[in-house]
Parts: sequence; structure tokens; C-alpha cells
Amino acid sequence: MARIDVLMPQMGESITEGTMSRWIKKLGEPVKRDEPIFEISTDKVDAEIPAPNAGVLAEVLVTEGQTVAVGTIVARIETDASAAAAAPAPSAAARPEAVAPVIESAKPAAAKAPPAPTPAPARPADTPPAPPRQPAAGPTPAPQSSSEERLQRKSTPLVRKMVEDHGLDLGAIPGSGAAGRVTRDDVLSYLESGPQRAPTTPPAASRPVAVPTALPSVPEGTTIPVWEDDRIEPWSKIRKLTADHMVLSRRVSAHVNSLIEIDFTHVAALRRRYKESFAERGVNLTYLAFIIKAVADTLRKHPVVNAAVSGDNTVYRRDINIGMAVALDWGLIVPVIRHADELSLLGIARAIEDLAGRARGKRLTGDDIQRGTFTITNPGGFGTFVGTPVINQPQVAILAVGAIEKRASVLTLPDGSDTLAIRTKGMLCLAYDHRIVDGADADRFLADLRQLLQRFPEQPG
Repeated sequence: MARIDVLMPQMGESITEGTMSRWIKKLGEPVKRDEPIFEISTDKVDAEIPAPNAGVLAEVLVTEGQTVAVGTIVARIETDASAAAAAPAPSAAARPEAVAPVIESAKPAAAKAPPAPTPAPARPADTPPAPPRQPAAGPTPAPQSSSEERLQRKSTPLVRKMVEDHGLDLGAIPGSGAAGRVTRDDVLSYLESGPQRAPTTPPAASRPVAVPTALPSVPEGTTIPVWEDDRIEPWSKIRKLTADHMVLSRRVSAHVNSLIEIDFTHVAALRRRYKESFAERGVNLTYLAFIIKAVADTLRKHPVVNAAVSGDNTVYRRDINIGMAVALDWGLIVPVIRHADELSLLGIARAIEDLAGRARGKRLTGDDIQRGTFTITNPGGFGTFVGTPVINQPQVAILAVGAIEKRASVLTLPDGSDTLAIRTKGMLCLAYDHRIVDGADADRFLADLRQLLQRFPEQPG
């Protein structure tokens, strides 16, 4: 008889906590090895977590809605089914040593010391957490953390970029994450609370910032009247993260949109020619595969569109990693095709199917949605003529693909006369950050992209 610990997994390098979204298996139910038993939400991804071993779900130590640190024991699986059925399942409250402190995402959490085998003296709520496996040193008042100390702790690159772009003092922002970590929500709330600099400090006197420190906006938590028969649905974690990310992007980047019409008639002919051979290899050849391939090749000629902003510096990315927005029933997620410029058309088509399928099945990992350098969204798949997207931070550009369909078009014949013809056309919209991408940069990128799509190689590599 043995009990296997089930831990809160780490879904990416910067992930330090996860929220228990849903228990797929119930207490006492049998589970198979690698069968999904619960679903979690993190700052990066929603995912279904498989069982590490076959047996019976004997203990559930973290309830739905709770947020706990990575590595926390969330459940135990009994490998002896009969023993598990006979033994009463202890509750989380009865076994405090097995459960890490729950992190309340709605309000700042007091950091606690790691559980020890023997009871330790209680420490004040504001004492920082002790290092792992180190005996408690007794209650000591904790001095207020400086910005440098806060930066050295677990804080994401996005949070550090927000703080730098707005000229804030990270040490002055209350943190609601694990061990007082400052999250995106904390920075947004701090911005919405009003001016952060002293009144005597001239605004933006010493260095330019992306946006004013105080912006007119609806304060977080503002409510509206609820009318009879209205239905209220709380935001999921992924919906709230998406909302915060979009608001942040609008505040940080100077959004400009450029649109261009593409004649996809040649691509449509290639697609018809190769679709069957791709299908024999188990891959569906879509217009999006051609577009991603063309975008990846064009980005190499226009590095500023594949860049990022860091304070007053431009970071030119070496890698070309294309994120593709996938619409899910519960929100939006952007898995990333790494080194897209090194892939063939077949490789890109295969990557699209793999990532989209795993996104819908909640089988993405944190690494699958990180390190993107440029994003493509495809509202045309739903019939939309064109869209004007919001930049996916910290990138500086995003391309929206409109509906690709047959339209009447004016063609000029060799003799100089004009005629009407039926052509397969679609609109592309490039949203870009005007802080570093000038209109001429965007226009040249789109012109080269159009030329490549309209003259796509006859033998796609």
C-alpha cells in the first residue's frame, strides 16, 4: 500500500503559483496513469494535469478556487484501491502540514514561513518568508523592502517593464502575489489610484514615459446596476488576465494601424494543388500556414517589426517566434511557433494543428506560450472583413487576417485596358507601436509581405 503525492506543477520558468480551477476526478474515484484529474489556471495558461500514477483519489487537499504555490501537495493517490476505500479521507484542515498557505489573489497576502516538522513560534504577518529548510529564527520585524530587493524576488519581466515604463517605485506598490510578489493587477490598481509621483516632481521631466501616470479610466471593482433577469458570470482567471493585458497594452504602446489588400488567387491555387498531399501526411493545409510562412520570411528583412521596447531602448530579437491567437470557449490564448523562419510550409502547417489542438484540449505547457516575438490573429476565420487588433506585449506589432473570399476586382490587361474579374482576396491589418515602428517601416513590411504572398514559390519549402 502506498500513497503518491500529487503536486501543483510548474507550467513555466516564471510561474510560482497556480489556481485550482476544477477537479475532474472526485474523491474516491479510480484514476488511470496520465488521465487528467484536475484543471489549473496560471498567469500563462490553463491546463489539465494528468495523474502521476494509477490508483484511487484518496485525498483532496486544495479546493476549487484556491491559489497555492508551485510544489504544493494538492492531492494524494492511493495505489491500493481497497485500502483507499476503507480509509477515511482526511480534510485539508486536519493535515495542515501537507498544504501550503493559500494565496488570496483579491487582496495582499501575508507571507508565511514554510511548514516545519515541529511547531515554530508565530511570526508577525509582515515578516518575509524564511529560506527553505532553514530553522525559524524567531519573530523579527521586517523592514520595508526596497525596489532592488523586490526586483530580486519573484517578479515577472512584464511587471518590471510596466514599472519601468511608468517610472514607478516597485517598493511602493503593495503586492498580492506569493510572498508579497507584485503582479500585473497590483501595478494596474496602483496606476488607477491616481498620480504616483510627489506633487513637486515635474511630470516626465527627466525621461519620457509611454503614457501619463494618471489616466481617466473606470476604477477596478466599479459595479453597475443589475436589472431583472440579468445573468452574472464572474470572470475566469484567463479572462481577467486577458482583460488586464489588453488594458496595459493600450496604455503602454502608441497604437497605429495600417491595412493592405492581398490577392490570394495564386495562394488559393497552390493550396488546391498541395492540399491532398498534405492530407496524406495528416496535415490540413490552410491559408494561415501560407501567411505565417510569408510573415516569418518577411520579418527577417524588417527586424524593427520583430523587436521589443525596454525602457528607452529597442531590443532587436534574433529569433522569429510567431504567436497565433486561438479563440477558446473560455477565453483567448496565444501559443507560439518557435523559429518559424526555419520551418517549411509543411512544418508550419503541422505546428498550427498541434498547438491549436492542444490549446483547445487544455494540454499546453507554459513554454508553449512564451518567447513570442510577433503575433497573428485570424478574425477572418469567422467571416470578419478585417480587424484592428491590440498589440500583444511586450511585442511591437500584431497582424490581423481578414476573411479570404472571392471578390470582384479590376484587372489591367496587357493592352492597357481594364476588365472586371473574380479574384480571391483578403485584407491584412498591421497594428504597430509607433514609439519605434514608423509608418514607413510598417508600409514597407506590408508591401514586401504582399509581394511574397502574391508570388509564393511554386514549390513551397
